Amino acid sequence: MNMSQKQKRMPFEDKWGHDPSVQSMRRVFSLMEEAQQELLRRLNISPFDQRLRRSREQALEFFERAWPLALRKGIIISEQDAAPLYSHSLSQALSSVGVEVSKELLPMDEKIIRFLKEMTT
Repeated sequence: MNMSQKQKRMPFEDKWGHDPSVQSMRRVFSLMEEAQQELLRRLNISPFDQRLRRSREQALEFFERAWPLALRKGIIISEQDAAPLYSHSLSQALSSVGVEVSKELLPMDEKIIRFLKEMTT
């Protein structure tokens, strides 16, 4: 077995994976992805819909602005709060491309809803 074959067989070592902050962010992104998949499923929108690229970018941009502010204000207290915050962010982004999301499809977290209204007004 030559050197390149040995290198291909070596397991990938995730040096960052032991960092608690990296682990936390991975969990947050996983929760955001699950929330997105569930919302798209409930809206009956294909994950390959052309409108989603722009909407996802807008939602992530808004989420990245909202997340630290929500943490400082005590609106977000756990990783699980990422999902409702992202769902509402994605909903706003989808509405900008003509997809209306019924309030019944979104998580009913009054703190997050009020916070997001304050951010957008």
